[in-house]
Amino acid sequence: MTATTAPQSFVFEAEVARLLKLMVNSVYSEPEVFLRELVSNASDACDKLRYRAIAEPALAPPAGLYQVDLVPDPAARTLTVADNGIGMSREELIRELGTIARSGTGGFAEQLTGDDAKDLRLIGQFGVGFYSAFIPADRVEVVSRMAGAGEAWRWSSTGDGRFEVAPAERATAGTSITLHLKPQEDRWLEAGTLARVVKKYSDHIAIPIVLVEGDKRTALNEASALWTRPRKDITAEQYREFFRHVAHAQGEPWLTLHARAEGKVEYTLLLFVPERRPLDLFDPARRHGVKLYVRRVFITDACEGLVPPYLRFLSGVVDAEDLPLNLSREVLQNNPLVQNIRANATKRVLTELRSKADKEPEAYAAFWRNFGAVLKEGIYEDTGHRADLLGLLRCRTTAGEGFVSLKDYVGRMKEQQKAIYYILGDDAEALAKSPQLEGFRARGLEVLLLADAVDDFWLMAAPEFDGKLFQSVTRGAADLTGLPLAEAPTATPGEPPREADVATLLALFRQSLGDKVKDVRRSERLTDSAVCLVADAEGLDLHLERMLKAHKRLEQGSKPVLEINAAHPLIRALVKQATQKGAASELADTCQLLFEQACIQEGEPLADVAGFAKRLQSALQRGLGG
Repeated sequence: MTATTAPQSFVFEAEVARLLKLMVNSVYSEPEVFLRELVSNASDACDKLRYRAIAEPALAPPAGLYQVDLVPDPAARTLTVADNGIGMSREELIRELGTIARSGTGGFAEQLTGDDAKDLRLIGQFGVGFYSAFIPADRVEVVSRMAGAGEAWRWSSTGDGRFEVAPAERATAGTSITLHLKPQEDRWLEAGTLARVVKKYSDHIAIPIVLVEGDKRTALNEASALWTRPRKDITAEQYREFFRHVAHAQGEPWLTLHARAEGKVEYTLLLFVPERRPLDLFDPARRHGVKLYVRRVFITDACEGLVPPYLRFLSGVVDAEDLPLNLSREVLQNNPLVQNIRANATKRVLTELRSKADKEPEAYAAFWRNFGAVLKEGIYEDTGHRADLLGLLRCRTTAGEGFVSLKDYVGRMKEQQKAIYYILGDDAEALAKSPQLEGFRARGLEVLLLADAVDDFWLMAAPEFDGKLFQSVTRGAADLTGLPLAEAPTATPGEPPREADVATLLALFRQSLGDKVKDVRRSERLTDSAVCLVADAEGLDLHLERMLKAHKRLEQGSKPVLEINAAHPLIRALVKQATQKGAASELADTCQLLFEQACIQEGEPLADVAGFAKRLQSALQRGLGG
């Protein structure tokens, strides 16, 4: 044997080894899902070859018949799942079956805890693809021949952390997965068990699933595309299993949209919103979950123009009547008919979401927690649906723990309030404690707590809602004129400082801080804290600046403005000191410390951590009489 034909042994990546350990020793409550996973993969392989054979007819099987065979062998105690689909090369076998990201289980590894009980529950939440074969089997063999290739290859493993690849014999393209069953798994040799499980999980699959017993061949599924049937003839269970098939996930669909469009462009769509967020939702390499068919022929699951990126949580099928079969994926994206389907499908989905939000606000809040950050991308990207998306927007606010719509926010604005106030950050709970909110909270003004990275960007694209401008509470001077305090502030003992003396302290701050700040001014927004940072009215929001710098999109930011609360006891004490001889040198470190305190509160990195520590230590020593 040559080096290329001799059997070669490989080691699974660590995450796969962990998953295989779970499968090999599994007492999983629904072990039958392995058959659903393997049949689903076989069906996908047939769909892919059927599409490729449009351009290369010689690759199609005899008479163009695609099917999935289930072959139990009681004598050998094996169950084989075979298809005549696209097949795999040697390299694909190693890549697709050797790493967790390629096996239909991407993202699963990140959730593994090391606790077998918890990790087994995860199997019930996410599809586990090919590796589910090790639930009933102690050895798995895969023989595959790629369409158009002359050689076949065998992949085999006992689930012990290693697998082997060697040359094999197979007359036609396709893949056969043979499960060598564990001693207690004889039920998978029974025709009745196989028929029941296929009926339960895979009846919707449009490719025939055939039970092969010697010369006897029995069709186990209806083998008609589910989306072509009338809605009244489809049960909730059938919709659920089809969702699990196309989404490669467990769980229930949160929303099911099944509709047919007739007229200028004819198509059928069956789309699902999952109840759980896919683990790879923010992965740039994530494939769109909506498959494109033309007259029941699978075309692609990678047509980026079919649904907008901000609806990438959708899974399902769009079946068009009028598209040509032989268009490339690249041409499809710019095809006017595809663009028309995209526009109409988007409108239908947003309409359904609006209906759900109006009729079932609690259920919609659960959806928003999962997918709100993605949907907000559309406000920035999709001018045509911006108004609809703003209507669907939900935000945390300073008024409470729940989500609030912009319509509700505007409806309860104060009579003198002119703007929709917001604050940007990384965590809503932390934002609610920001010192910049004090003056707004004291006046009973509600502020949106925006903690998603995309918030910085959609606000630039949508500067207003219902005639009200969005206004950051951390940018520019806070104009709260005409907005009375909800209750009288706690009086600070002693006479309030004179304006001239406050101006003297401000001058000392400016002198001490130099070019670290654009300005130091008296604050209208602080009631309890001594100081805070805000952005200049002409500059970027401080949070947006930090994010752009972190992503190397901004080299030099603008200087912040330091605001001081002249009513705060600490500032009053500093005002008194500022009028004394030699105050500039005595207060220099204090001015620096208060600026650094404001930086820490705002999440800004300190330029001189060692200097800060030294100044803080000196201040503590002075305070303790040291």
